[in-house]
Amino acid sequence: MGEIQRYRDNLQDEIDGAALYAALAESEADPTRKDLFLQLAQAENEHADVWRGKLLAAGVRDFPERPGLKTRFMIRLARYFGPTFVLPVVAANEYSDRNKYAGQPDALALSAEEQGHAAVIRAAAGHAGMAADGSDIVRAESWHRGASGNELRAAVLGVNDGLVSNFCLVMGVAGAGSASPTVLLTGLAGLVAGALSMALGEWLSVTNARELARTQIDKEAEELEQTPEAEKKELALIYQAKGIARDQAVQIAAKVMENRETALDTLVREELGIDPAELGGNPWSAAGVSLLLFALGAIFPVAPFMWLENSTAIAASVALSLLGLGAVGMVTALFNGRSFSYSALRQVLFGGVAAAITFGVGIMFGASIA
Repeated sequence: MGEIQRYRDNLQDEIDGAALYAALAESEADPTRKDLFLQLAQAENEHADVWRGKLLAAGVRDFPERPGLKTRFMIRLARYFGPTFVLPVVAANEYSDRNKYAGQPDALALSAEEQGHAAVIRAAAGHAGMAADGSDIVRAESWHRGASGNELRAAVLGVNDGLVSNFCLVMGVAGAGSASPTVLLTGLAGLVAGALSMALGEWLSVTNARELARTQIDKEAEELEQTPEAEKKELALIYQAKGIARDQAVQIAAKVMENRETALDTLVREELGIDPAELGGNPWSAAGVSLLLFALGAIFPVAPFMWLENSTAIAASVALSLLGLGAVGMVTALFNGRSFSYSALRQVLFGGVAAAITFGVGIMFGASIA
């Protein structure tokens, strides 16, 4: 890679980071987190100035000045759904890029700062945590609610499951030579059956997680009542493991233990990693979302058979399904660090191959049964 291109790439990365953190700050209601995002945006802007200066010194006047397509998409998601919706993705990307300047001798000063940014944003996303005193622990926990999972990733996977499974089902039945009404009926049955199955599975998963969490909380409350000193020592050790000095960790643990309700809340969060206010989420809403996402993906291959017939319906189904797969692939580019085009092409290729195999199996078994 030439030096000029390296400068350009580095500048684009910093512009993307600055714009994204500024958007997170704009959408953030919590003043502490808003200030954190603004500081990160300022730091990224300062990094961008470094590479902008190098380009100018090299006589280059034409260089990027706006965020890329992927970043603009993330900004829209943050503004529409809120910072916690995209924060896990931002944290994962920061972590994967934390050493991007390690092999660039003229960017060693920036490398340490980028690693620090990765640690900070992962902490904000709920992947790590530090506390200054007992009261800060309780206040800081509101940061983690809703940010411990990756809602965007789960949504994409739900749509993908419905799309791929029903695409293959429809192609298998169509390959067997079934009439269009039969293919439509089969596709709709697959949509309903798959959506209900996914919803039931999600409901059971969340319900079991909540019941297990409640059992663990009850046990923790019993231990706190029977052996408070042991729990205080355990809490102090947890804080030491986070990097807090021993004496300070003991002081924080003692302050937290002054109030039994606060102590239980903190122990459950710090020791068990459970948010008592959430307990793994609402099983009914999780089931409903899972059902809708699966159905959204599954409708793509079925829809053309509602108004078309025979080979025309099959061709339209393939085209619409591949278009949907491409869209899913583009969204996955937010997680895997690949380009939109690469992720979309890969998704289309794998989904298309799977559907082609089931179409061939349908032809084979259709002929045999006939």
